Amino acid sequence: MPLDCVIRGGRVVRATGVELLDIGMEGGKVTVLAPEITEKSRETVDARGLHVFPGVLDAHVHFNDPGRSTWEGVPSGSAALVAGGGTCFIDMPLNSSPPTLDGASFDRKLQACRGRSYADFALWGGLTPDNLDHLEALAERGVVGFKAFMSGSGIEDFRRCDDETLYRGMQISAGLGLPVAVHAEDEEMITALASRARAEGRTAVKDFLESRPIEAEAKAIARAIRMASETRCSLHVVHTSSARGVQLIRNAAEAGQCDATCETCPHYLLLSAQDMERMGARAKCAPPLRPEPERQRLVQEVADGRVDTIGSDHSPSPPEMKAAADFFSAWGGISGVQATLRALLTLAIPPYRIAALVSDNVARRFHLPGKGGIRVGADADLALVDLSVVKPLAESELLDHHRLSPYVGRPLIGTVRRSVLRGKTVFLDGRLVGAPSGTHLRPAAAEA
Repeated sequence: MPLDCVIRGGRVVRATGVELLDIGMEGGKVTVLAPEITEKSRETVDARGLHVFPGVLDAHVHFNDPGRSTWEGVPSGSAALVAGGGTCFIDMPLNSSPPTLDGASFDRKLQACRGRSYADFALWGGLTPDNLDHLEALAERGVVGFKAFMSGSGIEDFRRCDDETLYRGMQISAGLGLPVAVHAEDEEMITALASRARAEGRTAVKDFLESRPIEAEAKAIARAIRMASETRCSLHVVHTSSARGVQLIRNAAEAGQCDATCETCPHYLLLSAQDMERMGARAKCAPPLRPEPERQRLVQEVADGRVDTIGSDHSPSPPEMKAAADFFSAWGGISGVQATLRALLTLAIPPYRIAALVSDNVARRFHLPGKGGIRVGADADLALVDLSVVKPLAESELLDHHRLSPYVGRPLIGTVRRSVLRGKTVFLDGRLVGAPSGTHLRPAAAEA
């Protein structure tokens, strides 16, 4: 019987290196990897001159369905993801309304995703003072883990965890065999600094940046590590913005204190605090962008292999929410789900390392069945990228809801020619192909 499809002559990017290989696909899986595939196929794709990456698995997006789809919805968010070479996302429990805090809210979010996503998807559950009794129900439904905020989330119906709540939540999560992901900033420190600045009438970008120092991040990370160590909970620190934060996490993991992993985001690697001062709220996020020397140190941590995963932390809002005169009041969230691959390529991070950061390591960390890298037996999730192209990101390219990316106008390396989800092309030369076909993934450890 012929193969469903063969992708011929591409530079296939895997975590171990880059090789000229053909890829044979059958039944949505990679079935053959060889310098030359001689079997017949129903479809042939000429990938000569292109790099074939594994599809991006973005473990940190806020697509906000149900309830706040005017900020971003699953159809538009997943469309932007596949346009950027993505094939799977893990949606955060906020900013949807209601947040994913119990069985009923999980069911509503799952219903909002089914039949509407262009990419496969999994879901995070939330961890707040209001839902410790519901973590088991969320685990039974197949969340990949629990997201907690150590500082205010910006959303009233998703409260931050005090230390007692986080400790207890970690105990429960450890018993369920699931990780806790933390937004790590010290609430006491950043609240005091912000309150002082606003009381003195200092509400500009510079004042916001000074109110959320690296020390606030490091202090919270150290506290989360201590709690994870005592509870034997698996810890994942999201959107780490500093080399100091990365080092704390990596040192704890290497010393065997706890199972700790580290995520950073393209915006911390490509943009600096000076960019935020120039662009304003389009580049506002928390933790904030850091000064240029710190950005360079963080890029070096990635280059040295000390960061585990890259997630976009795509967290958009309507434009009017970013228009406040008081910069502290403007919505903090960066729209970047479509730019991850191009941003990392622009930083000259080796392709094999990019494959590990956005695919292999993500699938391994969150036990996503069939996902992770280009290998025989894995889902045929691929991104065909032309690295010879260097051009500014145009607003007209963007498929997310509001097109407020801070990367617009910045020259980026590469362009995604084709995205393949389980052997089927879902994006080709600037346009979506076919209807939404994404499926829900449960972590392998949680499968029945």
